[in-house]
Amino acid sequence: MIIKPRIRGFICTTAHPAGCAASVAEQIRYVESQPRIEGDFGNVLVIGASGGYGLASRITAAFGAGAASLGVSLEKPPTESKTASQGWYTNIAFEEAAEAAGLYARTLDGDAFSDGMKERVIDAIRADMGKIDFLVYSLASPVRPHPKTGVLHRSAIKPIGETVHIKTLNVDKGVVHEVDLEPATEEEIENTVAVMGGEDWEFWIAALKSADVLAPGFRTLAFTYIGSDLTWPIYWEGTLGKAKEDLDRAAGAIRASLHDLGGDARVATLKAIVSQASSAIPVVPLYASLLFRVMKEAGTHENIIQHIYRLFATQLAEGATMNLDEAGRIRVDDWELDEKIQNEVRRRWPLVTTENLAELADLEGFRQDFLKVFGFGIDGVDYEADQNPTLGRAVD
Repeated sequence: MIIKPRIRGFICTTAHPAGCAASVAEQIRYVESQPRIEGDFGNVLVIGASGGYGLASRITAAFGAGAASLGVSLEKPPTESKTASQGWYTNIAFEEAAEAAGLYARTLDGDAFSDGMKERVIDAIRADMGKIDFLVYSLASPVRPHPKTGVLHRSAIKPIGETVHIKTLNVDKGVVHEVDLEPATEEEIENTVAVMGGEDWEFWIAALKSADVLAPGFRTLAFTYIGSDLTWPIYWEGTLGKAKEDLDRAAGAIRASLHDLGGDARVATLKAIVSQASSAIPVVPLYASLLFRVMKEAGTHENIIQHIYRLFATQLAEGATMNLDEAGRIRVDDWELDEKIQNEVRRRWPLVTTENLAELADLEGFRQDFLKVFGFGIDGVDYEADQNPTLGRAVD
């Protein structure tokens, strides 16, 4: 079948097998073109391994530092008439590339929040790795079935306290407009923290430590975003911010629990990117479109793999001095938050309209990055060629 992007709101319901493979190959080529990352990353576990910063971390650890990797992700398998989720195809592409490079790679498919998946991962580590040296926690899910209570928590991306009137962007139509965002209830705040906070990260580390599969000096990393004051009303000062505060809390608790191993746990604060998750957050697409234009003009824009490589090479490699803030977070959002960059974005913010969007922002770049998530718009891919959506892998 000929596979084209089908976009509904902020969701793309199709993925291109060859395009996803080409995207993985493109990221691998970038990492291999850079200096090798020094340090013993050894055996790496990535929770949320099939896309975005999780996939980029797995690629960087494997092809930049020679790490063996075990990944966890929940994917939709293909049928004769429907494509799989993009992660289905990127997992296949990564595993094939790793095998060709002589690197161990295995991916477990299923609910990463469940106790059952934690047990499967422990079994896989014992069977194939012995112990793990590094864990990246990069889950991005709107819902979380709680493994202890059975309650299904749903996140809500809302402000807190009062209605927020703010400018935003309809990406599909290219229309700048203003919206009123109603504040979250206490229950919605609690649910968002339950889904996007640090509890599940803590559960993972506790389970792995109890099973004695963490190596001496074990390190773990989760990702967060703080961003600009332009997005704070819906992000850092909203329900998402409460979840991110809980992630900081969890990092401290995990760090204390790893003391006997000489281990460490950190939250890394990253730059704004385009993902299915970020596209769903009001205000963020407009801010990101302006930011990307300004950073590209300044020559400091990074795509996902470039950004994660910089994180590993400058903050996590042997001998690196981590750029920590007062909360103990690793800060690699410094290029985004550079004063000159932010001042120019703030200057453009009140000026941008539907009519001058192409002049002041990079909507096309935002759209292209969104499509690339699903394997579309990748250089060298023939999108008129017949594709087999049932490209398979043994479900592990």
